[in-house]
Amino acid sequence: MGRNGLTTLPAWTRAAMVGVMGVTVLASATTVSGGTVAAAESRSFITSDGARLHYLEAGPAEARTVLFVPGWTMPGWIFQAQIDALSDRFHVLALDPRGQGDSEVTRFGYTYERRGRDIGELIDHAANGRVVLVGWSLGVLDSLAWVAAAGDARIAGLVLIDNSIGEEPVPRAAAGGRAAEPPVLTEAERRDRRAAFVASMFARDPGTDYRARLTDQALRMAPEDERRLLAYDVSRDYWRAAVHSTDRPVLYAVRPRWRAQGETLVRTHADARMVVFEDAGHALFVDEADRFSRLLIDFLDGPVAARDTVH
Repeated sequence: MGRNGLTTLPAWTRAAMVGVMGVTVLASATTVSGGTVAAAESRSFITSDGARLHYLEAGPAEARTVLFVPGWTMPGWIFQAQIDALSDRFHVLALDPRGQGDSEVTRFGYTYERRGRDIGELIDHAANGRVVLVGWSLGVLDSLAWVAAAGDARIAGLVLIDNSIGEEPVPRAAAGGRAAEPPVLTEAERRDRRAAFVASMFARDPGTDYRARLTDQALRMAPEDERRLLAYDVSRDYWRAAVHSTDRPVLYAVRPRWRAQGETLVRTHADARMVVFEDAGHALFVDEADRFSRLLIDFLDGPVAARDTVH
């Protein structure tokens, strides 16, 4: 997910902090589509291997479900702006993957197969009908792992945010690269590195308190499990095959680094489109929250609705 934050950070402009308190996200807001929503509910369920996973839920349960899956070490509440924007009309879920957010920090299950299965089990637990699955960074791979294993019977659409999807061309390492953290760090060193990593995700500073809260939550997992998540042992072809295993609508929202892969996807997939965020950071849906939320609503009301009218 992004660079390790040890390179020079961008010049920031101040952005309003998204309010988050405790385990209940305060989501009462006027949305992009004009309605007013109530607070998202904090919920949990138990997976088939006994892990307690936390998720946020908002919006009418009978509506189309949109499920957000965050990236490496990140909590589901990072999608707060989208929860606010969508939940007047859509049923919105935001998962804390195992070891992240307020989910249980297990000592097992940090593989792409298990993480994909966790997504499917949340869908079975909390969603009716087909869902639009929105994965960001590592959440792209976890989402595609579930599609690869389970097929697309429960999928109405895929939104894949700012990660490689196995298409050509093979990505070059980003300038400065993200090197794996050394196996032994002091707690202070580990926190400093994670704080720099969090800061590197944004082109516009979301605020000191916001970054500090993200950093706190990004340090919950054991270092060896964090490293395991950065080394899924499958070829690039696995992810490409997963994307092309479904003809459901696909939206690829990326920075310029992934533009060439997106062009290949649009050329080779039956129903794919790409949008490039030229000036955003890795967390582009935070940097340009209104733009991304409108893009997502247009995708839901357009290609998804046209292809799948039965919820």
